[in-house]
Amino acid sequence: MNNKLYDKLIFEYSCPGRIGVKLPKNEFSAYTSPLPAHLGRKDNPELPCVDEPTVVRHYTNMSTNNFGVDTGFYPLGSCTMKYNPKINEEIAADAVIAKLHPAQPFSTVQGALKAYYTLQSMLSEIGGMAEFTLNPFAGAHGELTGLMVIHAYHDYNGDYKRDKVIVPDSAHGTNPASAAVCGYKVVEVKSLSDGTVDVEDLETKLDDTVAAIMMTNPNTVGMFEKNIPRIAELVHGVGALMYYDGANLNPLLGIARPGDMGFDVMHINLHKTFSTPHGGGGPGSGPVGVRKGLEQFLPNPRVVKSDDDSYQVVCDGKESLGRISAWLGNFTVELRALAYILSLGADGLAQVGKLATLNANYIKASLDDLYKLPIQGYCKHEFVFDGLKDKSTGVTTLNIAKRLLDFGFHAPTIYFPLLFHESLMIEPTETENRTTLDEFIKVMRQIANEAISDPDKVKKAPWHTPVVHPDDTQAALEPKVTWKQLSDN
Repeated sequence: MNNKLYDKLIFEYSCPGRIGVKLPKNEFSAYTSPLPAHLGRKDNPELPCVDEPTVVRHYTNMSTNNFGVDTGFYPLGSCTMKYNPKINEEIAADAVIAKLHPAQPFSTVQGALKAYYTLQSMLSEIGGMAEFTLNPFAGAHGELTGLMVIHAYHDYNGDYKRDKVIVPDSAHGTNPASAAVCGYKVVEVKSLSDGTVDVEDLETKLDDTVAAIMMTNPNTVGMFEKNIPRIAELVHGVGALMYYDGANLNPLLGIARPGDMGFDVMHINLHKTFSTPHGGGGPGSGPVGVRKGLEQFLPNPRVVKSDDDSYQVVCDGKESLGRISAWLGNFTVELRALAYILSLGADGLAQVGKLATLNANYIKASLDDLYKLPIQGYCKHEFVFDGLKDKSTGVTTLNIAKRLLDFGFHAPTIYFPLLFHESLMIEPTETENRTTLDEFIKVMRQIANEAISDPDKVKKAPWHTPVVHPDDTQAALEPKVTWKQLSDN
């Protein structure tokens, strides 16, 4: 698995005199002024002297050490790391699209604006909303934008005393963070033993100071919030709004719509649900949809369709949030989503959630004799184990996650949600076949058995990765961020 010849930093290959490029002479030197002496370097930059084959081999080798959904099973719960069709990547990488500029006359980018408008309309239909904006750059950015819409709505009505947002104790961490950034106080509502919101606890926290409740459905432990109609009735009864966190929209595609459940504002993680590789922090997109009556608060600019069937970009409405991003969001991410929706069609989208739910329940039922299942019943797209049933040898969820790497599987999400001490959150998605699932189940069972028969093998894993069993705490406290060896110690 490890190519020792190229298992070095690129600087270590450096040899004076080796070059892989030849820069052209400056043809404009006669027309340019020399760089002032005080702006020039006193010493040459410390760059490696290497030839092109060495550079190519080095970075190609390094890339094989990265784990991604294209190299193996990636059951990362709550993040929907599913396979992304390559045709969507080809469309997004098209040279004509890459050369578009936001300052071009609208008449020269009608195709791009039509794509924007079409996606807005499709997301509105999928979400059961009146209108969508594509401007937010990520899911958390979408959350903040949606909460700003809610803030603007209450301010427009002169309802300035609403300073609280209710968040379930199982919520994604971005929910309370986004509410706080938007200037709200966060109020936590408890979950029942089945993972759903405790409606009785919610009732005690609802009054005319609440601006909204943020909910994910299915929730973070993968269970469908069956009491949404009652919750919506209670929340709307005190004049607050319902916010839908779209991180878990995948199992509902074509089956149920947040707008029909009573949600007023929602965001969608296009990079999770609608096809974009999003490891390493990006790219992302978090469109925000609103029900009828809230459209005027959405940010500018907006893409609209004129009476003559042309498309324009407008900035209007004194109630609008104004700009929340540089332009109209991440266009190539939006193109991937549009290609994904069009290629699947309504029938295909309706199969996504069904297959994601089937796969999750299949894995859960195949492992619940060895792994502790704190919440019984059918899940949707994901579920949570609370570590091993037999914890007598001290093997932890972290040990299990590390051991999985030896078998070519990425670890599921661990230690989240915080409801359970040894959370192991698994989301197989709809794109994995039964052969892959069976192999994953086999490995998980093997690890559970090893935890009893040979616990050190699990505790000291991984054994076969480029970096074996690092000290995670030391790596965080004393990270090595330079290629230089500063000392021999």
